[in-house]
Amino acid sequence: MQKIDLAVWPRAELFQFFSAVSQPFYSVTFRVDVTNLHAYARAHGVSFYYALGYLVTDAVNAVENFRYTIRSGEVWLLDERVPSFTDLKPGSQQFHIVTLPKEGDLDSFCRTTRAKSEAQQTFLDQSGELDDLIYFSCTPWFDLTGCTNERDFDKDDNIPRITWGKYVPADGRETLGMCLEVNHRFVDGWHLGQFYQHLQQAIDALKI
Repeated sequence: MQKIDLAVWPRAELFQFFSAVSQPFYSVTFRVDVTNLHAYARAHGVSFYYALGYLVTDAVNAVENFRYTIRSGEVWLLDERVPSFTDLKPGSQQFHIVTLPKEGDLDSFCRTTRAKSEAQQTFLDQSGELDDLIYFSCTPWFDLTGCTNERDFDKDDNIPRITWGKYVPADGRETLGMCLEVNHRFVDGWHLGQFYQHLQQAIDALKI
């Protein structure tokens, strides 16, 4: 983790500008082509949800501005962010939250995440709930076209909230709506574009 010197930080002016805004959070929703990922998940017998979370985590960590945080009034750059999933046990209507580091390859991560989710008996293990997370959620019952998230209002909160919906077929491809809620003090549209490019390229590069 690296402490940021605001005196020489290229983003300092933008950071200060959006720090004066009473509500600096915003969200965007866009479509992601997941055709290749769906085929990969079926072929490898892994969870599409966990697999997409793995790739989204890589895309988040590839863009520096997603990894900023504020601790005791100071800006820090995290080494990486950690995925934190909402999840459902089979037959349950009540979700729980599964948090674990992104380790190993895609297939092994999916197996580890499933095992932890199945074994977890509590709604939330707060020992793993820090400011270095990515909050993931999914609405697989309908096509997502927009989303907001609950939060305690804290302008220092830079944890990305990322939600996606049901994948839908069109013209021989499968796409889904993905919503990102971010803090404008750190993340601009350009950074969202970089995230999208990293994610789509990683999906397209999967070998079935």
